[in-house]
Amino acid sequence: MYPANLLTRVLIVLSLIPGLLAQSSAEAGDDSLEPFRVEVDAVNVLVAVHHKKTGRFVTNLSPQHFIIKEDGRRQQITNFAAQTNLPLTIAICVDASASVRLKLGFEKEVATDFLFDVMRPTDKALLLEFDTGVTLLHDFTSNPNALLAEIDNLRAGGGTSLYDAIYLISEQKMLQEYGRKTILVLSDGSDLTSVHTFDETLRMAYLAESTIYAISTTRFGAGEDARGDDALEKLTGNTGGTVFFPHSSNNLAEAFKTIDQELRSQYNLTYVPTNRKKDGTLRKIEVEVKADDVRIRHRRGYYAPFDPMDKWKQRALEREQRRFQDEQEEAKEKTKE
Repeated sequence: MYPANLLTRVLIVLSLIPGLLAQSSAEAGDDSLEPFRVEVDAVNVLVAVHHKKTGRFVTNLSPQHFIIKEDGRRQQITNFAAQTNLPLTIAICVDASASVRLKLGFEKEVATDFLFDVMRPTDKALLLEFDTGVTLLHDFTSNPNALLAEIDNLRAGGGTSLYDAIYLISEQKMLQEYGRKTILVLSDGSDLTSVHTFDETLRMAYLAESTIYAISTTRFGAGEDARGDDALEKLTGNTGGTVFFPHSSNNLAEAFKTIDQELRSQYNLTYVPTNRKKDGTLRKIEVEVKADDVRIRHRRGYYAPFDPMDKWKQRALEREQRRFQDEQEEAKEKTKE
């Protein structure tokens, strides 16, 4: 508990903050202080639950079958829905760097097969390539044939900016989309030239609520890249997807089936976090399902909304607390004198 006179002063300071902000904005012009947006508190978590043996979506689960935790603390599920046959929004990211020059034909074949095996008329997809830079080759379309010519024209060369590709497509495209969003990465996972870090990339994928799947090229041909494999496993696992390591395109029919089933049939769980701080920090999500012989996938975290007012209030409180403590010390010194 804070002393009464300290609380009085803090309340006065906090009550003045909105007026001071408005005054400073008016003095500097309307463009000097951009308005901030406080996000809705509810968190949505998409959970794919499938039988391990058959791969089929488990359809008979209720909210009582699920336990969801945030940073280790159990949360109350406020909304629950089982959703099937959902349309997909897909971003296909093809590695066209020099490191995959001998594997580019394999990547082209995989991208083509994915479009025709997974994409439906209600879906839409875009295509981008990345080497030293990131290039959008074709924007969203529901016609897979429109992407084929761009796939055929892919050429390899330059560095590898995997993180930049995922960051930019999440920020500039997926953030504006709704529904089930997935990023398919065809790459060896190595990153040599990105401006953005792994953590920045994962944060943006979380914000865009995109599930990342990857088809690794490290098993195709000679040699393996442990660092590249690790990067792909972390990116996919944290967002609720997975990575596949085929030796040839013939091994991918089952992988495409898995991706298709997991993305179109999911449970949507909603909860309001018990941690109400709007501090922009990473929150860890854990989901448990009370069912036997099932496989589940879900994103493993999200970033809390950020409200600048929370920081200003906290700083004002800390300043007043220090001032009160200083005054108390001064009073003690005078008493001694």
